[in-house]
Amino acid sequence: MNTELLYRDAVALLKSLIATPSFSKEEDKAADLIEQFFVSKNIQPNRLLNNVWCVNKYFDKTKPGILLNSHHDTVKPNPQYSKDPFAATVEEGKLFGLGSNDAGGCLVSLIAAFLFFYERKDLTYNIIFAATAEEEISGGNGIEKLLVSSDLNSALTTLGGIEFAIVGEPTQTNLAIAEKGLLVLDCVSAGRAGHAAREEGENAIYNAMQDIAWFQSYEFPKISETLGSVKMSVTTINTENKAHNVIPAQCHFVVDIRVTDDYSHEEILETIKKHVRAEVKPRSMRLCSSKIATDHPIVRAGIKFGKQTYGSPTLSDAALIPVPVLKCGPGDSARSHSADEFIYLEEIKEGIGTYIFILEQVV
Repeated sequence: MNTELLYRDAVALLKSLIATPSFSKEEDKAADLIEQFFVSKNIQPNRLLNNVWCVNKYFDKTKPGILLNSHHDTVKPNPQYSKDPFAATVEEGKLFGLGSNDAGGCLVSLIAAFLFFYERKDLTYNIIFAATAEEEISGGNGIEKLLVSSDLNSALTTLGGIEFAIVGEPTQTNLAIAEKGLLVLDCVSAGRAGHAAREEGENAIYNAMQDIAWFQSYEFPKISETLGSVKMSVTTINTENKAHNVIPAQCHFVVDIRVTDDYSHEEILETIKKHVRAEVKPRSMRLCSSKIATDHPIVRAGIKFGKQTYGSPTLSDAALIPVPVLKCGPGDSARSHSADEFIYLEEIKEGIGTYIFILEQVV
């Protein structure tokens, strides 16, 4: 298939997506666009809520599958934008617009790669493409909902299923072979109310400070080869007090924990509960760290193409996909969620070429 045509179609689709607001939980119009794009290519897409997916033309249930996934939801534009976030303007080789870099460029590059292999009869793998929703909020109606859906699973053999996945996120087309998981804790330190002018009560803030000092100084002993250390950050603190002269009986604080592949969420939580006095409740245990072996064929293919491997500190839908995941895509993570977000058009071309090359080595 003509890769130049794939590139032109990819850029045109991305411009349309940028011009179509697709905030998390409000992605229906973008999902419509993606559906219409596949129909225009004589491919029948499937849809679950705002998730759009399809499989290669000669899908064979006896073969294992490769999932190609990226998201089409965006955050809301920050107030520092100087350009219209929905205008999809091109200046000096840059395509500007909300979601252009995170993760529109990856999404359309993966679609181009899917189209490249769509009509091949000689594939040793099935290729499943999925454009999913709610990634920016780690919502339950995105990739997680799709992977447990009866429609998708009825399309996959219980013998083959999905063997591994490529998640499209801006990595400068380098290979994120691991990423940290996320554990958010709501903590409550208890005290006893009293009048601030008298020696009475037990200050819950002071009790919280002792636990916060532990979170600041404690280091988990295992250091991941790819992801480094577990990182814990206290990010908010408050009491319910309205008056200045009342010793607070409770102090609430939140801890953001970036978990490496050396620890499960359960192990992290067990250690914390042994060391702090506060009541600790996890918001979710879903967002686990992910990794793929450096000798996996798709990783070896990327290295052969001159790409570097690394561990990613940022969270993606890889956390919700229960198979080995390679995170890779055009664009730069540093531009994500920034004002006047953009992606270089040349990066999209490079993304398409990278995806096609590394898939060619394994399919």
